[in-house]
Formats: sequence, structure tokens, C-alpha cells
Amino acid sequence: MFIGLVQYTVDGRKHLSNVSRKAPSPLQTEEMKSLGWKLGLILIAIILILFTLKVSDALNIDSIINVLTAVAILVPVVYFVVMLTSSKTTKFERRKVIAYIPLFIAAMLFWIIEEQGSVVLALFAANQTALHGIPASWFQSLNPLFIMLFTPFFVWLWSKKLRDKQPATGVKFALGLVFAGLSYVWMAFPGMLFGVNNHFNPLWLVASWALVEVGEMLISPVGLSASAKMAPVAFQAQMLTVWNLSDATAQAANAQLVKLYSPDTEVAYFLIIGFITVLAGLLLWVATKKIKILNDSLSATN
Repeated sequence: MFIGLVQYTVDGRKHLSNVSRKAPSPLQTEEMKSLGWKLGLILIAIILILFTLKVSDALNIDSIINVLTAVAILVPVVYFVVMLTSSKTTKFERRKVIAYIPLFIAAMLFWIIEEQGSVVLALFAANQTALHGIPASWFQSLNPLFIMLFTPFFVWLWSKKLRDKQPATGVKFALGLVFAGLSYVWMAFPGMLFGVNNHFNPLWLVASWALVEVGEMLISPVGLSASAKMAPVAFQAQMLTVWNLSDATAQAANAQLVKLYSPDTEVAYFLIIGFITVLAGLLLWVATKKIKILNDSLSATN
């Protein structure tokens, strides 16, 4: 990342226009003062929370996790409120932000499942998989492996095969959610068929990771592009931050969800989370037509 930043800085001076190298809406002096006060209040709030936990003898890892969960969920909400109520956001841009919110929620649901690969599926690999001498940690390599395998296909699909006929962003997100949900529904079958107290074929995990990584190909790069296109001019950098917060919010939710996972709850855990995600994908699919109509009208107006 450091090398990439250096390359961007050096080559940017050669190839980027002066307009593209300047912030479209830099902070003004009065805004800097307001930001300073806000940061100060946030720091005071953090100190008060830690002090309250300490004096109440509740300053432990569980309390810290709960506080971080609440913050990670609250921050994107605040971002959306700020963008929607800011005088810098035009009516046209406000409608784009509203259209973006369902995509953010969809991304959060996807990351909930994807990020559990390093927790729930890691436990499944260690405790319930017939490893045959293979270290359980090796299964964590399936995530980047499938990304490398699938990326050329999706590049060809979007840029060569479909081009202007490719599905709308909402459809891609909907399909991504369905694949992610199915990856968890799939993981319920070993327990349902053979009982949770057995060691299963590693291919169950391989197939699950393959399914969820198809979902990532449909959501992660597409969502990054949508964030850039749908961001208000004054909040372009912040909108990309909001996109990354979809992952942070998902991991905050996971901090609470994974507490429900155990061999006794395994089948229900996979089925419930999987079916909720699939259902969300189907609902987004239905709503996509309206989102596409809104985006088309915004593009025509613009």
C-alpha cells in the first residue's frame, strides 16, 4: 500500500490534471474550528465511557467489544444523516444518497457472512473437518484463492461479454447476497445429514467458500464503483469511507452474532443467517427496478 501511494503521488504529478488533484470541497477555516470542537467532544465522551466502566467494575473485554459494536453501527448512520442534511448536498445528490442506502445495507449483510469465514468457518475447519493432515489454517487461503480464480472471469464477463448489457448494480448486489446466503445454507447440510458430532469432507468448506466468493465478485468491486458514482461532490472521499464502514458495521454485528454459534446451534445458525441473506437478496432484486429507474432519471437530469 505504501509503494502504491508513492507511485500514485509521483505519477499523479505527471498524468493527473490540476483539477483532479485538488479537493472539490476543502474544509474552510470555520469548518476546521467546528471539527476541532466535535473531535474534542468525542474524545471527552470516550474518556467518560471508559471512566464509567472502570468505576462500575465493568471495564473488561466484553464491555469494550459492546462499545465498539455500538460505535461501528452508529458511525455510518451519522454519516448518512450528515450527507442528507448538509447544505452542500443538492437535491439531485440527496436522491442518489437515498438510492445508495439499500446497497450499503446489502453490502453489510454480505460482509457479515464473508467475514465469518475467519471465525465460524475456521472453527468448523478445526473441529468438524476431516483434515487428513492438512492444517486447518490453510482453509483461510481459500478466500484469496477463489478471488484470484474468479476475477479474470468476471472481468471478461463485464467488459467483453456483456458490456452495455450487463445487469444493473442492484441486480449484481442481489445476486451477491443470494450466493452468500446459499454458502451458509450449504453449510447446514452436513449437520442435518450426518449430525454435528462428525468430521466432514473438506469439500463442504471448499464449496461454501467458492459460493461466497462469487458473491464478493458481485458486490465488492461493484460497490466501490457505485460509491464513487453516487457520492455527492462535497462528500466523495467520505462516501468511500462509508463503503468501507459497511464491512466495519458487519464485523461489529458479528461480534455479537458469533456468540450464538456452537455445535448445538450450528444447523439453525447457518440456516437462519443464510435464509435471511437470501431473502434480502430477493427483496433487493424486486426493488432494483425502482432503483434503476431512479438512477436512470438522475443520469438523464445530470
